[in-house]
Amino acid sequence: MRIIIPRECKVSEGRVALTPAAVGALVAAGHELVLEAGAGVAAGFADSAYENVGARIEADRSALYAPAALVVKVKEPQAQEWPLLHRQHRLFCFLHLAAAPELRHALLQSGVSALAFEAVEESGHLPLLAPMSRIAGDLAIQWAMYYLSVPGGGKGLLLQAQPGCPRARVLVLGGGVAGAQAALAAARWGAQVTVVEQRPQRWSELEALHPQIQACPAQEQRWRPQLADTDVLIGAVLVPGARPPCLVSRAMVRSMPAGSVIIDIAIDQGGCIETMRPTTYAEPVYREEGVLHCGISNLPGAVPRTSTEALSAALLPYVLRLARPDWQQDRVLHRALQLAEGQPF
Repeated sequence: MRIIIPRECKVSEGRVALTPAAVGALVAAGHELVLEAGAGVAAGFADSAYENVGARIEADRSALYAPAALVVKVKEPQAQEWPLLHRQHRLFCFLHLAAAPELRHALLQSGVSALAFEAVEESGHLPLLAPMSRIAGDLAIQWAMYYLSVPGGGKGLLLQAQPGCPRARVLVLGGGVAGAQAALAAARWGAQVTVVEQRPQRWSELEALHPQIQACPAQEQRWRPQLADTDVLIGAVLVPGARPPCLVSRAMVRSMPAGSVIIDIAIDQGGCIETMRPTTYAEPVYREEGVLHCGISNLPGAVPRTSTEALSAALLPYVLRLARPDWQQDRVLHRALQLAEGQPF
């Protein structure tokens, strides 16, 4: 099958869907691989590295998309890519359509068949979302550390514990992969961390991660009072295939200390905080109700080498399965199908 890998268009998105090693495995399996020129450069993979494993490089984006193909990319198609997609294309990438009605409409109009990375589920796990969620959790805390500083616009607080100083307080909404990773990263720096999680069976697992992590039931009356002392609020609520509920109202944000920081990891699915809107690495933060808000919708894009290696390792087996003629008989891939030849699925 002809498989194409475009260069990502989203602002500050340096990831590429597959490494040269993964592309070589697909070529060895008999597939034709074509990459847009420069697709892997930001992640540290030169065009020549792909050519050396049997792929072809195409500089003309229209020519890249023109024949029927399986399109494998990282982020959802951007507006300039919408006209390139047609009924003969099978698209496989992160989509998050619940938070993107314009994208959904454009894909319906194109007639494309689209499968979402985040909808690939096996044995209760999300194998393509999980590696990016772990990286996003770590990066959320790294960014929070900077934005708490005065140069970052924050209250001048060091997240790392210091002798004679009270610990910084971090509240994480959601105890899934991203939330747990953010909680662990913050606790390792010495912060006191509370994770709000609705699944009782998950509480002991979260608290076992680190002595400074405490799980909290998801009832609002249990965690809302903590906002008045929260230095960093992390939104990490995931509802697979749907927009998460709004858990934090504007009034709740107003109750937080001035100069505190909110980072919503799940903003690409719509987020869970009323005052949050998507931002980019070009303009990552804004101030609302005295609190810094960061809603970067492609957090892992800041570390494209690491993110590409992690994503590619998880992605390759599914690309091999999707490239087979009988892929629709694959129950996992069938459930990941969001649109089938321009029709909702």
